[in-house]
Amino acid sequence: MKLLEARPLSSGCVILRYEPSETKRGFAAVNGCMSTFQNSTQTDVRPAAASGTFAIGGDLPVHRLGFGAMRITGPGIWGEPADHDEAIAVLKAAVELGITIIDTADSYGPEVSERLIAQALYPYPADLVIATKAGLVRPGPGDWEPDGRPEHLRAAVEGSLRRLRLERIDLLQLHRPDPKVPFDDQVNTLVELQREGKIRHVGLSNVSVEQLKAARRIAAIVSVQNLYNLSDRSAEDVVAYCTHENIAFIPWFPLATGDLARTGGTLARVAHAHGALPAQVALAWLLAKSPVILPIPGTSKVKHLKENLEGARLRLSESDLQELQ
Repeated sequence: MKLLEARPLSSGCVILRYEPSETKRGFAAVNGCMSTFQNSTQTDVRPAAASGTFAIGGDLPVHRLGFGAMRITGPGIWGEPADHDEAIAVLKAAVELGITIIDTADSYGPEVSERLIAQALYPYPADLVIATKAGLVRPGPGDWEPDGRPEHLRAAVEGSLRRLRLERIDLLQLHRPDPKVPFDDQVNTLVELQREGKIRHVGLSNVSVEQLKAARRIAAIVSVQNLYNLSDRSAEDVVAYCTHENIAFIPWFPLATGDLARTGGTLARVAHAHGALPAQVALAWLLAKSPVILPIPGTSKVKHLKENLEGARLRLSESDLQELQ
């Protein structure tokens, strides 16, 4: 068996790829653990791979546990990060640990998150999907205002293409419907950009089932990104609809646990039983909730990134899920 590639990763992993063989199996050594693969197709033992896969729009397969790139910016999601090198390290580690979808927005920073992603990861791995959003403007730290005017959405997409160094955005989501602009006009603008080849797939964020249905009469909507977690299930009807229609549901603020994580609380008990952190249980619960859910926990620290990714390997029992219900 001929060794074709030995690729060291900054996380300490080394991936080995061998020539295909009809009679022998190859091996990939990753952090001292051996994983077999055949005909040069390695078994992915990176933690994010344990979350399973989902094909966004039917043609963009991703590992279900992704990364949200909002927290790599400054306080109030404004300006440059306090530790630029750590922000770059987090992005690099995310990919090396198997994350294949990174969620961002032009309003994160604003513009900072997208620039950092390109700085850290361009040229991008072939299997990496970068999802970004347009439709919010930032008057100042912590302030968010919708702007769904067609001219703004067009300018926002052009800016994202430039900052991310892309010719086409794989997934562009309307960040929040603007009540001052007809909803159909906002969706139609994204459809026009899609026809022009600047967007591959269209998604929505912060919408109701009724808005999602209305948008689907205009466009093929492949994803919805709403607030949803163990302690806030107000989007339960949207999750159910997306599950039925096989639309990706991307929960933002996925690690919120509320009183469930208090000492003696339900989440704390389940976490203790598994020797896990409450955040890991929260992510495992989301992954078990529906096959279309793609959690995107964010962080500005490599240590926290690695901790979150262990949630992909955690398997909750039926009794665990009933207790958390």
